[in-house]
Amino acid sequence: MTMTDDRRTEEGGLAPWFDAGRDEAPLPSGDWLARMEAMALEMQPAPAPAGIATPERAAPAWRGWLRDMLRGLGGWPAMAGLVAACATGVWFGVVAPSELSDWLAPAGRDAMTAIEPASGFDYAMLGL
Repeated sequence: MTMTDDRRTEEGGLAPWFDAGRDEAPLPSGDWLARMEAMALEMQPAPAPAGIATPERAAPAWRGWLRDMLRGLGGWPAMAGLVAACATGVWFGVVAPSELSDWLAPAGRDAMTAIEPASGFDYAMLGL
C-alpha cells in the first residue's frame, strides 16, 4: 500500500474533485516571475571590490565563554527555568511559609505520624 492509496481512501467520494484540482494547478505568470527575480536581485548585497579587504571584528573572549555555557545548559528556555527556580528558592528563603514549618515540626507526636497521613491506629493494626 502506497501513500497515494492511503490518500485515496481518506478522500473517499471527494477524490475526483481533488484530482481535478491537482491536474489544473495554476502556474505563475512570466511577468510575476520576472518581478520576483528583480526584487530578489535588488535585495542581495553588492559584492565588495577585489582589492579591498573587509575588516572582521573579533568577538570578546568572555562572549565565547558565556555562549558556550549557555549552550551547555540548554539555551534560553533552560535559563528561564533556572531563573524561575532561583527566584522561588529566594522567595522561600526570605518568606518562609509558617504552614510548612508547622507541618514538619512534630508537636508532641513522633515524626512518623506528623508526616504520614496514616493514624496511630493504622500502625498498631499493621504491627509497626
